[in-house]
Amino acid sequence: MLAQFSIYPMQAEHLSKDIAKVIETLEASGLDYRLGPMSTAVEGEWDQVLTAIRRCHEAVAQNYDRVITTIVIDDRRHQPHHLAEMIASVEQRLGRQVKH
Repeated sequence: MLAQFSIYPMQAEHLSKDIAKVIETLEASGLDYRLGPMSTAVEGEWDQVLTAIRRCHEAVAQNYDRVITTIVIDDRRHQPHHLAEMIASVEQRLGRQVKH
């Protein structure tokens, strides 16, 4: 399963400190992830992914009264895919690498 998520502390002006907490939390989970400029993608089994996202949310929420987390899930059961494959597929069609 692939999931893309974003965490928004409502009182924060700069998010880099909070995003660093998210990355540390994902690294501790052992799941494959990709940091993007506006969200983070993670790959793994359903329970692992949701647990990791919950832990990321909780890590950021420690310092704020209100945090909003959005999650988009791509659950492809018959032919699983991976983060790296999705980018490679686009690059193959273009015949070149893209920024990522």
